[in-house]
Amino acid sequence: MRVLAVVPARGGSVGVPLKNLEKVGGVPLVARAVDACLRAELVDEVVVSTDHDRIAEVAEGAGARVVRRPAELSGSTASSESAVLHALSEIPSEISAEQPEIVVLVQCTSAFLDPRDLDAAVAKVLDGEADSVFSGTETYEFVWTGAGHGVNHDPAVRPRRQDREPHFRETGAFYVMRTEGLRERGHRFFGRVAVQPVPGRHAVEIDTPEDLEIARALAPFVDEPLPIDVDAVVTDFDGVHTDDRAFVDSDGREMVAVSRSDGMGIALLRRAGVKVLVLSTERNPVVAARAAKLGVPVVQGLGAKDVALREWLAAEGLAPERVAYVGNDVNDLSCMAIVGWPVAVPDAHPRVRAAARVVLSAPGGAGALRELSDRVLAARPATALETVPAPVTVPVTALGHLGQVRPVRIGRSLVGPGRPVYVIGEIGINHNGDVDIARKLIDVAADAGCQAVKFQKRTPEICVPLEQRDQIRQTPWGEMTYMEYKIRTEFGADEYAHIAKYCEERGVDWFASPWDVPSVEFLEDMDVVAHKVASASVTDHELLRALAATRKPVILSTGMSTIEEIDAAVEILGTERLVMMHATSTYPLPPEEANLRMITTLQQRYGVPVGYSGHERGLQISLAAVTLGAVTVERHITLDRAMWGSDHAASLEPTGLEHLVRDIRIIETALGDGVKRVYPGEEAPRARLRRVTA
Repeated sequence: MRVLAVVPARGGSVGVPLKNLEKVGGVPLVARAVDACLRAELVDEVVVSTDHDRIAEVAEGAGARVVRRPAELSGSTASSESAVLHALSEIPSEISAEQPEIVVLVQCTSAFLDPRDLDAAVAKVLDGEADSVFSGTETYEFVWTGAGHGVNHDPAVRPRRQDREPHFRETGAFYVMRTEGLRERGHRFFGRVAVQPVPGRHAVEIDTPEDLEIARALAPFVDEPLPIDVDAVVTDFDGVHTDDRAFVDSDGREMVAVSRSDGMGIALLRRAGVKVLVLSTERNPVVAARAAKLGVPVVQGLGAKDVALREWLAAEGLAPERVAYVGNDVNDLSCMAIVGWPVAVPDAHPRVRAAARVVLSAPGGAGALRELSDRVLAARPATALETVPAPVTVPVTALGHLGQVRPVRIGRSLVGPGRPVYVIGEIGINHNGDVDIARKLIDVAADAGCQAVKFQKRTPEICVPLEQRDQIRQTPWGEMTYMEYKIRTEFGADEYAHIAKYCEERGVDWFASPWDVPSVEFLEDMDVVAHKVASASVTDHELLRALAATRKPVILSTGMSTIEEIDAAVEILGTERLVMMHATSTYPLPPEEANLRMITTLQQRYGVPVGYSGHERGLQISLAAVTLGAVTVERHITLDRAMWGSDHAASLEPTGLEHLVRDIRIIETALGDGVKRVYPGEEAPRARLRRVTA
């Protein structure tokens, strides 16, 4: 175990009694902290230190181990460090035989913990950038003492915001430390201290009832939409299936508007085996007619909806914590308190939104239930969807930039949404069997700013087809058989040892595409950071099983493959350490065959980071892939496209690679965070040109 997260959560609290059990977004604070840690790629184990039985129960239910904190460390004067050190002292007997290299102190009082921020902070310590890292948010505030003295500024000088360097306010959310340093110093700050910037919207610390209200109000806007793992969905009718309006004709008959997409969502839930029920306080033929159309049971004319809900749960044998209830008004609150997933439509009553674990983005009667069904089905195992005619996927717009996709660590980098695009210079066989050319290509990649270079590794005696072995080829070394040529250009252990050493010196990762099982074993002996599956190898299940057994990250190219073939490959490789690459195996690639929207399709279908492996001429298609969410870009590189060899013509020369990496970084910056704001450069034209009329 390298990284341990410790969540101190005592039962006593002065400002908010049993604060750690209070719910934000429908989830207790301690469970939110545990969940964030579990979703962090670099955290190996999560421990909750507590003196309270109910907190221990909730923490274990959320997936953490519990260390019981003694009374002398549970009072209001006990430091968080004392809880962490006590938890570390209990590890050999309760959790692991070894001490972690890094310990992360995580505070329940910060409701909005982003696992990606935790990973970034841990990476800074793992990579040797810092010994202690804390979460902080940028501030340009002028701070004063009570006596009227400027703390961080000269009161006589009032520079503009854009002329000031930011300070960082400590949020209290998390602290990452080298375990040895914490033991020596007894304090969370030591050695080289660094800040992990977090967004201001995450920087709410709950110490008072007012803070708790603020966090609950923010939760629908801050929490990233994730799959909803339930066995049943129960809905109100008015305001959920409808927009809460009714049309009345001259005879007093009511009509309502409903959404066909909601109807499809309900149908998909039923096909996947998810139970559905409609509850309504009204007794209205419209409700019964709609329920009949959807093929779901309905209970109407209820005085106490919660009683009917409990009776239905008991009759169906459903665990309340595995049920979602969708409501919009205060008469839904009693039902929402029963289930594990209380859900609200966006225009619901404020009390309903505050009680919800999930607030949908689509309104009632206009896609709310389809949005919910997509997220429920995203959590179902693939076998549960076999009867669904088409893959049920979560729309990208509902995923918060695919925040549920975990990054994969490859060498020095985390590869995934929200991370810098991982650029791979594909050397492949463009070294022409010459280590000096390989070194020059590594220089090209490193100088351009690539994070990695990739080679190809074959055992010619296995990979070269029998009918091709004796074919005569004209090569730079004279006339020879195809088998002799493949052996002549294949690097062995000495060459790759030299390559590994040189890549280390240049600060880039290296790995290769093995084309056979002995090549996997060879690369494992070289201790590569990852393995790449070439598009041609997607159906080589023997090779895939060997790669899965290494437990290394695997990058899977998907060119020349059907969805069914990719499904079979993913089933073998698993998704825990998988990065997929959209590719089309045409050399060079014409634009009409690029089909870049497959990046989104693969992201939705498999829930893993997806990149792009390009074989086109020029840069436009690769750059467009980045705007569509590609987390890694791989391009063949060469010293000169006119060089002898099959892949040089579809490769980038040094200047082209430099421009590609430069433009990718510009695009990353330009994409922003999707939050609308007025920028400093807009202030002057805004003041000069903006008209405001009543």
